[in-house]
Amino acid sequence: MSISKEVMMSLQNGSDVRGVATDGVEGQPVNLTGEAANRIAGAFAMWLAEKIHSKEAGQLRIGVGHDSRISAPQLKTQVLRGLSAAGVKAYDCSLASTPSMFMSIVYPETAFDGSIMITASHLPFNRNGLKFFDRDGGLEKADITDLLERACELESRDADISQVEEVDLLSLYAESLCEKIRLGVAAQDYDKPLQGLKVVLDAGNGAGGFFVEKVLKPLGADTQGSQFLEPDGTFPNHIPNPENKQAMQAIQTATVNNRADLGIIFDTDVDRMSAVLDDGKEVNRDGIIAMMAAILAPDYPGSTIVTDSVTSDKLTDFLENSLGLHHHRFKRGYKNVINEAKRLNGEKVLTPLAIETSGHGALKENYFLDDGAYMAVKMLIAAALAKKSGRKIDSLIADLKPSFECREYRMNIHGKDFKEYGGMVLEAFEKNARAAGYDVAPNSYEGVRLSFGGEEVQGWMLLRLSLHDPLMPFNIEGNRPGDCDKLLEIGKKLLSSFERLDTSVLK
Repeated sequence: MSISKEVMMSLQNGSDVRGVATDGVEGQPVNLTGEAANRIAGAFAMWLAEKIHSKEAGQLRIGVGHDSRISAPQLKTQVLRGLSAAGVKAYDCSLASTPSMFMSIVYPETAFDGSIMITASHLPFNRNGLKFFDRDGGLEKADITDLLERACELESRDADISQVEEVDLLSLYAESLCEKIRLGVAAQDYDKPLQGLKVVLDAGNGAGGFFVEKVLKPLGADTQGSQFLEPDGTFPNHIPNPENKQAMQAIQTATVNNRADLGIIFDTDVDRMSAVLDDGKEVNRDGIIAMMAAILAPDYPGSTIVTDSVTSDKLTDFLENSLGLHHHRFKRGYKNVINEAKRLNGEKVLTPLAIETSGHGALKENYFLDDGAYMAVKMLIAAALAKKSGRKIDSLIADLKPSFECREYRMNIHGKDFKEYGGMVLEAFEKNARAAGYDVAPNSYEGVRLSFGGEEVQGWMLLRLSLHDPLMPFNIEGNRPGDCDKLLEIGKKLLSSFERLDTSVLK
């Protein structure tokens, strides 16, 4: 076996597999090889057969899809070979989105036992990865560790895949989205519910271009000005990431120049999205959370919205005082917020939405699947209904106070046992803050959060410990000119006594 256990295990990235899949960047050798993909796919077949119990590997049906990355064809071939060698009935779903690969398990037309999506989300062109689904959703971190340990014990195996059946999954997925829009808008023209709505889409040359040809145009939307729809794994125009400034500027410009009612931008594998209003204002971070919550609020009054830890106090005010909902901040990481929402629902706390500031959003009504296209569908329905009544969709978040300035500093922890040391820093930081009379937020599930509402300074700060790396991110947000600088000075004083914490970035 040419891949060492150390290299194989290093491919784990939380609940996904990720690595360098193609040459082209100096100092980044390929570690996600075809051999690795083959063995990991074989391990997934073994793992899934054991979980289902009622089926052996030879009875399993597993779909395989990919985004637009240049390494996708080679990896897909090896994944299909690994599955087929294990006796699995494998299906080639070709270009697909991550959410559609989970839905391939749900749709009666496909009803796969499991699926594999070949993607590395928004990472650079030389990266790629594998995401895995079964009927319970995406695999957890411990499951990925199990898969990789199994793969270490396997050898790469060849198999004839010339007879692997191809499935047009994106068309099936798109039609289900169209039907949701038809039912949601309930327009007199059932076939053209988006007639009169102008929508610009930026797919960033990822897998999301289908949304124009298979969803927006068939439903009557004017899509003139949509851009970067052609799949191109070199990503020649901008990084397909709604959080990237260049990407956001591109969709803002396209939306304003084409006088669109709404702009939509997806990431590479379409599990994230953000939007732009007709005046070019971005609906991002707090904005995307507020918009989705406002859309859901009438159907789920008094419910709870789970977000990641770096949302603002302004968002809390909007959710709780304008919408009458409850805001539950939790740990960063899309799997963390999704699992917390599932936990709350299991305890009979109605929680319809789990969403991160990154644009990862998962709805209870949609299997708690982080699905950018589904969020776009909900937004399109709201935009169409608003236009029919003479309003704009931005009226839904009119009460959300605008963000003024926010910053993030990432401080390295030197030495060993960084988690133990970081925990000590958090404990002392909180103690120092309380001694200084600062308002420490209760029930913080990640780090220590301080709020400031006096005349001297207004805003908030959050100190937390990275889950995987020896560093401590420090987020601050000020409400007025100069507040961020004042918050920074407070933070520097509270953090001045930790020798192993590199606070030089705060200067």
